[in-house]
Amino acid sequence: MQEITLQQLLEAGCHFGHKSERWHPRASEFIYTEKDGIHIIDLAKTREGLLRAAAFVTELVATGSEIIAVATKRQAKDIVKEAAESAGMPYFTERWIGGFLTNWDEIKKNIEKANRMITEQENDAWKIFPKHEQMQLKRELRKLINYYGGVLKLTRPPQALFVVDVRKEIAAVREAVRVGLPVVAIVDTNSDPRGIGYPIPANDDAVGSIMLLTRILTQAYSAGRQMREKGAEKAKTADQKQPEDSGAAREEKTPAGQDVKKSEKSGPAAGKLQTEPKKKRGRPKKTAVNAAADN
Repeated sequence: MQEITLQQLLEAGCHFGHKSERWHPRASEFIYTEKDGIHIIDLAKTREGLLRAAAFVTELVATGSEIIAVATKRQAKDIVKEAAESAGMPYFTERWIGGFLTNWDEIKKNIEKANRMITEQENDAWKIFPKHEQMQLKRELRKLINYYGGVLKLTRPPQALFVVDVRKEIAAVREAVRVGLPVVAIVDTNSDPRGIGYPIPANDDAVGSIMLLTRILTQAYSAGRQMREKGAEKAKTADQKQPEDSGAAREEKTPAGQDVKKSEKSGPAAGKLQTEPKKKRGRPKKTAVNAAADN
């Protein structure tokens, strides 16, 4: 992840809050001062919160979990969609679907249906239907993609949310808090930071601010994915190597055992046993010489 400086945050306009009469008292810890009726955000706390949030995202994704970006406000949706797609990060930029976290079983069915219909359309499987039925299927698919287009690769519920505007996405934030999911969020001076596990105090309206913060967090996501993929490759290599090593050990052991047996059979003692006649027990037979002596 690139170095984050206060100058970068300043140039992006992250320090501009809302008018002082629109502030939220619980956001006071992030306010540095007031100037011309506008609250100025403490950029040192912005940087601190951003670094903490980025580290969390990287670690979360590296362990195999997922985080969803939620940004449906006009000036943020295109920025977040582009950054999320480039990083392979799931996202919502049209509208938050109620029950996405609390009713995952039904949501998963809709995602699977959308993926199935996409495959059918690509394979021209709808050509067997009449024209009017094909049009109905296309309309249904467009509707599903409009709702679930950014999360079609999800196979299980996400483990965290990234929210650009807490007030705008309050439904998503409340749902995440209800199920105990951590929330990473840009928190402006008019927002309530309660329930936000990783607040980033900053301007949530300026395009420059949204672009900078989103880019840094999606870079953190990409770093986590790379770590996850490297870990999977190492595990795969280790699994492939283990049977080969054990097979080689067996092959080495068998010839060695045979060599030992051969050496035992071909030693000096073995030669002696083969050449010397076997002695018989009992009384020796009388020869002619012995008989004459007895007489």
